[in-house]
Amino acid sequence: MWKLIRLEWKKNNMQKYLVKAVVMAALLGLFVFALAYLGIATDPDTGMVDAAPGKDTISSSIELFTSMAYLLFTSVMLSSFIVKAYKNKTMDLMFTYPIRRQKILLSQMLAVWLFAFAALVLTKLFLYGCIQVGSLYMVSAFPLDFDMLCLMFYVQLLLKAAVIVTMGFIALFVGLAMKSSNATIVTSFLLIFLTQANVGDFTLSDQAIFPLILTAVSLLFMFLSICKVEQKDLM
Repeated sequence: MWKLIRLEWKKNNMQKYLVKAVVMAALLGLFVFALAYLGIATDPDTGMVDAAPGKDTISSSIELFTSMAYLLFTSVMLSSFIVKAYKNKTMDLMFTYPIRRQKILLSQMLAVWLFAFAALVLTKLFLYGCIQVGSLYMVSAFPLDFDMLCLMFYVQLLLKAAVIVTMGFIALFVGLAMKSSNATIVTSFLLIFLTQANVGDFTLSDQAIFPLILTAVSLLFMFLSICKVEQKDLM
């Protein structure tokens, strides 16, 4: 399996995704730093932070923007690795290998998942680190509600990153069902609205049980995507 994953990374030129991940981390870091220390989130009339209910801490902003960015990023990668491979008929060649189709498709999914998960974790650490260093010299407009010296900080960071990246399998399932790369991307946007949007003071992202349900649903869609690939005709 590991050899297949490395083959997928090589075949899909992972350097370009690495560059995109680095650029995205830099832009997110600049934006979050500006939110915290350069006053772009402060109402000029009241001097108070202008944030949605429940989003008035710096960790909420970091989690919101990284989740949105990487849910879309993961869906784009899944579309490129898998949906386009079907559409371009390159999957025909791969399915001639003396390897089960399910194993090939699973290796493609894992190749995306592992890269996106690692990139998201490192991006979050970079953003939290920037805020932590900035707090030594400036006063943040948002309360700093995290402790990078606490073990639970890293446990929660890893779990949240895993949930966000796994959600991409829902978008992949829709893209494969509709035989469309665009459907994969559109579904990722809909998932962003569903999971991150506020309705008054209510948001699903604050519900403790929601990440567990979402992860289970995502894994179900992953299973559905590969369970009948041995018999399913190519696009």
